[in-house]
Amino acid sequence: MATIRKLRGRWQAQVRRRGLKPRCKSFDTKQEAEKWARDLEAQVDRFGAAPDTKVLESTTLGELLERYQREVSPIKRGSVQEIQRIDVLRRHELAYRTMIGLSQQDIASFRDERLKSVAPSTAVRELAILSHVIEVAIRDWGLPLSRNVVKLVRRPVIRNERSRRLTGDEEQRLLEGCDAGQIPFLKTLVILAIETGMRRGEILGLDWTDISHNRRVVTLTMTKNGSGREVPLSQRAFDALMSWKAQAEVDASIVFPMSPGALEQTWRRLLARAGIKNLRFHDLRHEGVSRLFERGLNMIEVSSISGHKELRMLKRYTHLSADDLVSRLA
Repeated sequence: MATIRKLRGRWQAQVRRRGLKPRCKSFDTKQEAEKWARDLEAQVDRFGAAPDTKVLESTTLGELLERYQREVSPIKRGSVQEIQRIDVLRRHELAYRTMIGLSQQDIASFRDERLKSVAPSTAVRELAILSHVIEVAIRDWGLPLSRNVVKLVRRPVIRNERSRRLTGDEEQRLLEGCDAGQIPFLKTLVILAIETGMRRGEILGLDWTDISHNRRVVTLTMTKNGSGREVPLSQRAFDALMSWKAQAEVDASIVFPMSPGALEQTWRRLLARAGIKNLRFHDLRHEGVSRLFERGLNMIEVSSISGHKELRMLKRYTHLSADDLVSRLA
């Protein structure tokens, strides 16, 4: 059991366990002393001995973030985005906290502060990074922490479901806007997104060798959910790709030589030319998946094309047109 007492104006915590050397430390407040004692006792229970907490007193969260960014992030898919998020985290005042003092309340305060300036989905991603950094530090780097405080904090609820579909002549206006722009493959890219429901990253990552001309199939070797899949092409999508291939450079390997950031800027300019509001590029995935259902494909068939592993997620992405379904009702 730990002993907490006030000594010469400060609070002293002492932990005694049979067979172990007593450990004590002084703090400005009783709460800090009690927390230190609880954590130390938990570490003794976990490791069978009192670990050297000096490393926790000298190691900051920012140092762990920097090491993780250098050693772990580069070997992950989506490393560019994760490294950028870690840069943001390293500039936050939370990064200057030592691991001995990092508490559940610190993480909760960080969450609440971030929610004032970023979307809940961004805050969730940042908390996920913090949690994995600490988990790696405990399991692989030997940091003597008794628990991962990030896991104790409630994650924000993400409510980003959208039911935006192309309406009226919006598709025609989009394609006409593509023709009026300076990106020669933009129209093909938009058609492919609508016809297949593929993700932005999947489309931008396509090589010409991924496209089977005989089978009229696109092979994706690695996708967001960690596995590959084959995507059948409609005649419209295949013709658009072959038309662009005839114009592309002979030795080009990438189908669409454009970065995600460049596509985002191009998309905004396209919407302005087409006079369309409140349409995201990802909404074309909603449109494509919904059209697959409207063509009569069942849930399993659509999931094999779209790459959704969980059917509940597929239902969330699917918004069928009531007008198109009326004819199928008896």
